[in-house]
Amino acid sequence: MTVLIDQAIWPAHDTVWAHIVSDTSLDELHDFAERASIPRRGFDLDHYDVPARMWQQLVALGAEPVGVREFVRRLEASGLRVAQRDRPRK
Repeated sequence: MTVLIDQAIWPAHDTVWAHIVSDTSLDELHDFAERASIPRRGFDLDHYDVPARMWQQLVALGAEPVGVREFVRRLEASGLRVAQRDRPRK
């Protein structure tokens, strides 16, 4: 059971963002997010968006830093990934 964090390289809303996912279950992901005081509105079907300013804190809480390719590979292997085509249109 591992919560993964990618690099904070995704620009939006005047900052850059990272993502956290679980390689095991959404329950594990939600529990981690709650412990880190990440609001539920940051959840996007299979991951949480987190601002760069929280990156070090999340690693200190136990999130495992991985590169983007490893992040996606492990999310897909978990069976939790929601493909772009399956996401609701905004």
